Amino acid sequence: MEPAALDELTLKNVLIVDDHPLFCDALSMTLKSALPVQKINTTTTIGEAFERLENGLVPDMIFLDLNLPDAEGLDGLIRLKGIADHIPVIIVSSMAENRLIGLAIEAGASGFVPKHSQRDVFLEAISTVLRGESFVPDTYLAIGAKAEPNADGAETVRRLTSLTQQQSRILHYVCEGKLNKQIAYELSIAETTVKAHITAILRKLGVQNRTQAVLLARSTQFSNLLVKDPVQH
Repeated sequence: MEPAALDELTLKNVLIVDDHPLFCDALSMTLKSALPVQKINTTTTIGEAFERLENGLVPDMIFLDLNLPDAEGLDGLIRLKGIADHIPVIIVSSMAENRLIGLAIEAGASGFVPKHSQRDVFLEAISTVLRGESFVPDTYLAIGAKAEPNADGAETVRRLTSLTQQQSRILHYVCEGKLNKQIAYELSIAETTVKAHITAILRKLGVQNRTQAVLLARSTQFSNLLVKDPVQH
């Protein structure tokens, strides 16, 4: 990135969602040393990020790890975009398989940066995203054209991202095995409202019952996302 480009960046307030203290410190130092960042907020879980956002935090950008104590694979990204769709999210992950990167962008990520990337790559990603463009690592660009797109995975992501914020939360509780009355208590809504939401969720996901909905949601976990990645030579 050219030095002049850095002067044009207006990243004032960011949120880092990552449970690795050393990485959080390193990324924070990178941001503070290169950009006029005034406030860096950090959380270690999606749940805590939700609380911050619901309590009025409006970051210019979110940096999100895909492997958290309460989220794995694309689950955290999909849930986060449900509550903060207007905020650009850059994925920072130790896993950078082609299939995972593609589906993360499909799920709403504005960029994807492998954790082992150099400082300049992070800054280039930020600049690219602030211009309204998507950023992916060079390795993805090099093999992306040769990789066969996975229609099933992309379609699953599209269905899950079609859920409203409330529907996404209810599906998360369903995946945890909670009953309708328990979900109603957690969200302070009527049990009949929960039932109506679940009916809508099943329809949007194109499934017949709660079990199928759970299986579809869990298909975005690492164990299911990475096994079908095309073999590179």
